[in-house]
Amino acid sequence: MHIVLFTHPTFLGSQSMPRFASMLSNGMKGRGHTVEVWAPEPLFYKLPIYKSLKKWMGYIDQYMVFPAQVKKRLLTYADDTLFVFADQALGPWIPLVADRPHVIHAHDLLAQRSALGEIPENPTSATGKKYQDYIRKGYSKGKYFISVSKKTQQDLHAMLGREPEVSEVVYNGLNQGFRPQNVVEARQKISSELKVNVTKGYLLHVGGNQWYKNREGVIQAYNAWRSETTTPLQLLMIGPSPSSKLQGRCDTSPYKDDIMLLSGKNDEFVKSAYCGASLFLFPSLAEGFGWPIAEAMASGCPVITTEEAPMTEVGGSAAYYVRRKSFEENWHEWSNDVAKVIESILDLPKETRERVIEAGIDNAKRFDTEESLKQIEAVYAQVLKSTKKLA
Repeated sequence: MHIVLFTHPTFLGSQSMPRFASMLSNGMKGRGHTVEVWAPEPLFYKLPIYKSLKKWMGYIDQYMVFPAQVKKRLLTYADDTLFVFADQALGPWIPLVADRPHVIHAHDLLAQRSALGEIPENPTSATGKKYQDYIRKGYSKGKYFISVSKKTQQDLHAMLGREPEVSEVVYNGLNQGFRPQNVVEARQKISSELKVNVTKGYLLHVGGNQWYKNREGVIQAYNAWRSETTTPLQLLMIGPSPSSKLQGRCDTSPYKDDIMLLSGKNDEFVKSAYCGASLFLFPSLAEGFGWPIAEAMASGCPVITTEEAPMTEVGGSAAYYVRRKSFEENWHEWSNDVAKVIESILDLPKETRERVIEAGIDNAKRFDTEESLKQIEAVYAQVLKSTKKLA
């Protein structure tokens, strides 16, 4: 196959999507296919203008300049070229190749659902609603989709108002070598780097500042647990620099000296942090997939997450679940409920904890990169075959 992969421009600063696009590109090349990567270049974006206007200059590059360039390029491409979109959020470009063989990878529809008022925790501005409608009109022209979870597939069908000609689910594959390490050595390594003694263990959270990650809820649950436990441990939160709201939540915690908001940590630090953690706390309000759940399990760390899809798809029977905090609910009751689950895991007998860890490791084996690529390749081939018959 000759594949043209559309992906987000690098100047947007995304982290997860470039990794996914790289996995697709390298994976398909490794399987003998040729791959070109197409993305907008920062032409207007790099002009020396006010920072507040940068976003709009980026939109010109993405939705005016780039489509014109694509139309010109398409004139020289064979009919059997497969055009792949690394994310459904690239929807405005999809009509350019809607009548050619194409596949659209769908990750999550949270922004789309928010724009329709379905998620009260994330209200959308008037311009945001128009932008999401623009994206939806674009990917609605698509016919062939791969979703990262059954939940994403369900949301996709609801947004389209139909079931596409091809709609498959392929779970993400872990692609950074997450595996158990010696717990004592991992904790010593983390202690040495942080210059704080965490050799007795710690609670861990890994995630960004997006509203659905519920990082404030992590601190609230930690506060509730610390107020009752007799064996206090620190809380490590790894992610980007904290939002002002999260920092404020930390600063007002009675246990702020034991809460570490860690940013700028490399992959090796994160891997060791997973391996040394006493448990991984991930009470997300929503996800497209939920990478950290699988990463923690693969690293030998017990996981607490939310009892809703797709977290339940990823955690399977190996995770501990807590209910989703409702929009109207105050923090008190929810935090106390989570605190009880935290304490129950930390109180597990050694043999039981080992069984929990083994179950998590076995569960994480479902998310194998090579198997994911094999399934994706099969869908690509299916689409090419079916479009040839229609030609």
